[in-house]
Amino acid sequence: MIGKSIYLRDRPAFTGGSPQAVYEELWAQGRRERLRLRAILAGVALLLGGYLVSPVFGVVLALVVAALDVAHHSWKRTSASLWRKGLSGDERMTRLLRLTLERQGYRVLHSRSIPGYGKVDQLVIGPSGVWLIDNQAWHPETEIEEYGGRLFINGKSGRAQTDKLHRMAVTVAELLSERLETDVLATAVVAVHCGRLRRRVTTNGISLVRAFQIPRWIRGQKYAPYSAEQVDLITRAATHVLPIGNRGLTA
Repeated sequence: MIGKSIYLRDRPAFTGGSPQAVYEELWAQGRRERLRLRAILAGVALLLGGYLVSPVFGVVLALVVAALDVAHHSWKRTSASLWRKGLSGDERMTRLLRLTLERQGYRVLHSRSIPGYGKVDQLVIGPSGVWLIDNQAWHPETEIEEYGGRLFINGKSGRAQTDKLHRMAVTVAELLSERLETDVLATAVVAVHCGRLRRRVTTNGISLVRAFQIPRWIRGQKYAPYSAEQVDLITRAATHVLPIGNRGLTA
């Protein structure tokens, strides 16, 4: 599978069967190659760790490298599956936020409607600010790049998408500010579940970040540091000004 695409429709393997079934078949066919590469990586780690530190360290390092490789391919497979099933990654992000930010003083509202713009997948409110999360699972080979401060998705401008998200964030900030009678800043971020994003992209005030990096990225931002009391106040205000989509505030 190295250096080859498993998504091209002209491959003989795509004759008959659903896209998801074909993908699973091709994934199974690539198992031997993945195991071989994993063994090579673990072997190199074993030799280097044993030579530079100690044999025990070499064994531990080899196991860590193998585990990381397993995790990498597992995440890659799940991401591709989201795209195949026509999903955005909303449920996946919900689970990730529940295991990370919600345990660290952040509050999360799900599927909240923004007047005039539709719904936002997640609204995160915490010590580092207010964040709108838009989940996207593009085709696995979709190129996501920034050139000259402009976003391009497979060579086409992504300005319309970032403009809409920017306006959504501005609307949320205005509604919250009016409700609380104080300035509240809201920022949108795109969680990329599937697609080729080689580095974090920021354009028009909107960042595109790998989905699994979202919790750490949000924690690292300090646009408007809030106390626990302020977080609760903003959360309560958000429940009033942003109608519920299909789910309310996480307990």
